[in-house]
Amino acid sequence: MKIALVIPPWRPEDIFPTKTASVQINYWQPLGTLYVASALMEAGHEVRFLNGAFLSHGEILSALKDFGPRVVGLYSTTFGWKRACKMAEAVKAGLGHVFVVAGGPYPIAVKGQCLGDTHAVDAVVTGEGEVTMVELAEAISCGRNLSGVRGLACRKGDEIIETPPMPLIEELDKLPFPARELLGSPDLYIPPPATYRRKPVAVIITSRGCNRRCIFCFQIDRYREKGIRYRSVDNVMKEIEHCLGQGYREIKFIDDTLASDYGRALELAQEIKRRRLDFTWFASACVNQVDRRLLRAFKDAGCWAILMGAESGVQKNLNALRKGITVEQIRTAVRVAKEEGLKVFTPFLIGIPGETYEEALKTIEFACELDPDVANFHALTPFPGTELYDRAPELGYISDEWEDYTYQGAAFVPHSMTREEIVRLRQIAFRRFYGRPRFLIRRLLSIRTIHDLSVSIKGLRSLVSLYLNENLFKTGRSGQFISEQ
Repeated sequence: MKIALVIPPWRPEDIFPTKTASVQINYWQPLGTLYVASALMEAGHEVRFLNGAFLSHGEILSALKDFGPRVVGLYSTTFGWKRACKMAEAVKAGLGHVFVVAGGPYPIAVKGQCLGDTHAVDAVVTGEGEVTMVELAEAISCGRNLSGVRGLACRKGDEIIETPPMPLIEELDKLPFPARELLGSPDLYIPPPATYRRKPVAVIITSRGCNRRCIFCFQIDRYREKGIRYRSVDNVMKEIEHCLGQGYREIKFIDDTLASDYGRALELAQEIKRRRLDFTWFASACVNQVDRRLLRAFKDAGCWAILMGAESGVQKNLNALRKGITVEQIRTAVRVAKEEGLKVFTPFLIGIPGETYEEALKTIEFACELDPDVANFHALTPFPGTELYDRAPELGYISDEWEDYTYQGAAFVPHSMTREEIVRLRQIAFRRFYGRPRFLIRRLLSIRTIHDLSVSIKGLRSLVSLYLNENLFKTGRSGQFISEQ
């Protein structure tokens, strides 16, 4: 059966300020969709992938008509749900009797609610899409009732029903590797300019789930108490070698924290070094899960940069986020990583429940004190399915406009701040951090290649925009803020 998997069209300017989009834009490979594609292909289906990051609404519809799928799967984030609905309605109008199913973070979080938003979506996958989509495709091809497909919200007459949840996939090694061959040119899929060394870049996830309970993070196993499910080191190494065979020269590991199992992380680094594989890599890790030995092993194995979620420089606010870390642990981990020769990336959050304007300024100063190579300052975002979203009436106010849910749009405002203060603080943060003479001199002295020069020029243009445009981070949307859901 022919199945098309589609990411609806979007533009960088829909998420980032126009003047800074060139240094923030992120075209990562959509691993979730590619895993579903590989599972469907393994089951014998013909799969086409269409990415709205590079295709217009009309181009996607034209490609779908040429392909003639029986099933169209739409991926959607919270931010992209309106676009997904528009795409679903166009597919139904233009292709006739096509079954449209939605998946992705937003549909997984709200489940059957999606079906109430538009009649153009026939069903929603509520988790572990690799298995649910195969069961769904088999049921449709055989004309069976969908009530037997696990992990689905669907229509039964005028009623919306949810089938039993799909059990979590425990043996991740049994999953086929993501179908990267469906991407087209791998050079299209690049992270922001300062976050890679070599092209093309592949993304790999070596585990699923998280054993931490940060209030802003959504995990499908949040209530199932499964913690983290790991792939074996051997299986990860096979995928790395598979990617290198496809021509990739850098790997970005996108686990929530690659070091959640210290021994496994150390073994992975040692195995990469032992095999003398020619690639560079980038990883994320929690500050209380790394030490000098592990960071040195990462560096020796070709890791050039590490992201550590700092989030705040005020302990009270770290506790409010339930990060389970201390300010001193952040300070130590960043210092040691820099001493071991790794580039360090540290994201921070503005608008934490209970955070005051003055405390946010302390976080900005803390970022300057840490002096990482790259810092980002996000607006804390209450994505559906997170504890922050569920507790919003208690903790603050949330926007009723889904397009604010991008880390940029200040979709959540704590009782202790205003939306205008969050917007202003983000601009202050970027100005102070990237406008420091120490940072500018270091960036100038680090230029070695044409890529380094290009990154620096784009960064300088963005910095100039930060100083010239007082309203750079203000959105043109007029979403109302509500204290009840």
